[in-house]
Amino acid sequence: MDKPVNPALVPPPPTLLKWLEPGALDKVMPRTLMARVSLTIVVPLILVQLISTYVFYDNHYDAMSRRMAGDLAGDVAAVQTFLEDFRAPEQRAWLTANTKHTMDLEVSFTEGATLPTATPRIDETTDTADVVEQALWQTLRKPFTIDTLKHRTDRLVAIQVQMQDGVLQILVPRTRIFGTNSTYVFVIWMVGSSMLLFGVATAYLRGQVRAVRRLAQAADNFGKGREVPDFPAEGAFEVRQAARAFNIMRDRIQRQISQRTDMLAGVSHDLRTPLTRMKLQLAMMANANPEDIAALSEDLGEMERMLESYLAFARGDGAEEAAPTDVAELLESVVGRFRREGAQIALGAGDLGQAKIKPVAFERCLGNLIGNAVRHGKNVAVGASRAGGVVEIHVDDDGPGIAPERREEAFRAFTRLEPSRNPKTGGIGLGLTIARDIVRSMGGDIALEASPLGGLRASVRIPL
Repeated sequence: MDKPVNPALVPPPPTLLKWLEPGALDKVMPRTLMARVSLTIVVPLILVQLISTYVFYDNHYDAMSRRMAGDLAGDVAAVQTFLEDFRAPEQRAWLTANTKHTMDLEVSFTEGATLPTATPRIDETTDTADVVEQALWQTLRKPFTIDTLKHRTDRLVAIQVQMQDGVLQILVPRTRIFGTNSTYVFVIWMVGSSMLLFGVATAYLRGQVRAVRRLAQAADNFGKGREVPDFPAEGAFEVRQAARAFNIMRDRIQRQISQRTDMLAGVSHDLRTPLTRMKLQLAMMANANPEDIAALSEDLGEMERMLESYLAFARGDGAEEAAPTDVAELLESVVGRFRREGAQIALGAGDLGQAKIKPVAFERCLGNLIGNAVRHGKNVAVGASRAGGVVEIHVDDDGPGIAPERREEAFRAFTRLEPSRNPKTGGIGLGLTIARDIVRSMGGDIALEASPLGGLRASVRIPL
């Protein structure tokens, strides 16, 4: 005998599991915060309208129809009773003339006529017509018909009642049976109030979302190394709290950068002083062995280059502020410097426009990349293009390149990939590290990939 299965242990269906996955609803939800919040307002409004409409038609409209049918049945019964009690022609003529003004009914009487046996023709709102029929039957207890088609163009409903000596015909305005005016007023009121509430909510939400967007823009500018003034704390409490936290974080980072820059300036001064004295002593050693002097001078030069590399890596982009810069002009300037030193570099760059970057730091970055390409390859090509809001620069060479699995390792500080590059190039392994640090501080990035020339390609992406 099979054991009963505990429903709590039964796994949910795959469809439900799919919607329970993290981020599954993000695929069907709007992307922006404004659209999502607006959706949370629109959906309840629609539900309220549907529920209110159902309640209106199920209770209020039904009660109103019964009341209107009862009033009409009472008027018809009063006319029928008067005609049965007063049979003189002049009395019935007086009744026909006065019911138009007092009851809004057009009364006519056909002596000796009989009602047809056909079923009354009713074309719309069958439920309402049934209510009228029930009210007339309970009041008159006589055969009658209701015709809504014959006088439809005149917006009248014909009610015929069989009497002893003929047929009583009463033309009733449709508004006394079908209360459409109240329906229109109800629908207009519901839609109008909903649109008004949605408009007020949208105007309020727009102000709240605007504060979030300004905060995001300030954070993006600060991440790109651009000057960001004090962000005003406004909006909801959470937005003001985030703005204050952003201002505190920005001040701490700027303070840390300033302290590091000041410290490095002092270290640079302290280290350059003994190097300068050693150079001076070498210059004054006229009687020393020239080979020893040359060796010491080479060592001092190597120490000075290493010191410059260390300081450049630690200093980063320093306190330089971002400014609109012509990227093509800056690129031509860097390439021109290498060409004057004898390098053969092909340059292809059109109108790239201006980008808000740190020109000195970015020039150092391009210099490192082009310098690496010149040292490791014979043919170097530099190309630049603009796509949307991004400038992309490619530096290609035909050197030995770097293996794909070691390209990310090349960006690590003090890493030299001697087996895959020329072992006579020198360097301390900080060129690519400094270049990526500079580019990322301006919101961009650097990637290494295979070059069409057969060597290595360094791709730089900088936002405008």
